[in-house]
Amino acid sequence: MDVKEAYNIWAAQYDTNKNKTRDLEGLALRETLSPIAFDNCLEIGCGTGKNTAWLVTKANNITALDLSEEMLSRAKAKINSDRVRFVQADITQEWTFTEETFDLATFSLVLEHIEDLNDIFNKLSTVITDRGFVYVGELHPFKQYSGSKARFETAEGTTTVTCFNHHISDFTEAALKNGFELLKVAEYFDQDDKKTIPRILALLLKKQ
Repeated sequence: MDVKEAYNIWAAQYDTNKNKTRDLEGLALRETLSPIAFDNCLEIGCGTGKNTAWLVTKANNITALDLSEEMLSRAKAKINSDRVRFVQADITQEWTFTEETFDLATFSLVLEHIEDLNDIFNKLSTVITDRGFVYVGELHPFKQYSGSKARFETAEGTTTVTCFNHHISDFTEAALKNGFELLKVAEYFDQDDKKTIPRILALLLKKQ
């Protein structure tokens, strides 16, 4: 299903459904970014505000983007702060949503829905300050290889969201090509069981 349509439908149950990927990515973001100081954050894929609530405890200003109006509606109801600006935007189109620069950008379970990673990192390079950070948290490629995709249940059955398989090297090559260096690669496992396939890939990048 089309990404925007799917997440507009999913929004009603996104916070209440059992979702290992959502929860583990939230942990990955917090562990990756806890040691880092940042002031102005671009949160791409804020969804219902699951990570926004934590990011606003560290940043003075957050521009929180999502493609889905319904996801944003729930985030706005949850996050009451004059330091957060919510924006509906499609990052595959021209980035007209800000004239600011940011010392941190985060992608949470977003890039699996984007076919052209180079285009996104090229756009990102124009809004990140020198030595600014980028966090990427995604469903691990190993999970994708085994057939896992973003999906949810409705009365009509299982809805699967449009996704694209990306290798770890796809992320790193797109980042390096557009002026970012790789600082950290981390993998997160269900119940921290490293004998299983990792669920979440977390990358920390820095603009050179």
